Amino acid sequence: MSVVEQYARVHVLTDADLPDEEDGGAVPVVLRYDPEDDPRSVRIGLPGRGSRGWTLSRALLEQGLRMPAGTGEVRVWPCGRVQTVVEFHTAQGCSVVQFETKTLLRFLTRTYRAATAAEPAAR
Repeated sequence: MSVVEQYARVHVLTDADLPDEEDGGAVPVVLRYDPEDDPRSVRIGLPGRGSRGWTLSRALLEQGLRMPAGTGEVRVWPCGRVQTVVEFHTAQGCSVVQFETKTLLRFLTRTYRAATAAEPAAR
């Protein structure tokens, strides 16, 4: 089984996490899928103090591309036709980031291909 990793740039929408304007207000993130670790989940690695990472279900991410989804620590919703917002909650506060929807679609497509390719080997 192969791990899928994709690098992306997101726009941070929360004041506490705003990046320097030198890079256009965008920050790098890592989208990661490891079918051996958990075939139903993906991980989003955010930069910052201690490099935070969030695990969420692929189904939640996919649903959030079409309509608001999630009720707990992670919420996802479409923002217009080309953006998707992901909101991460902790006891310390909330981080809100905005992805290009096509980036998330491309990543999800790659994860489903990787999972399908791995299925015959598991039998």
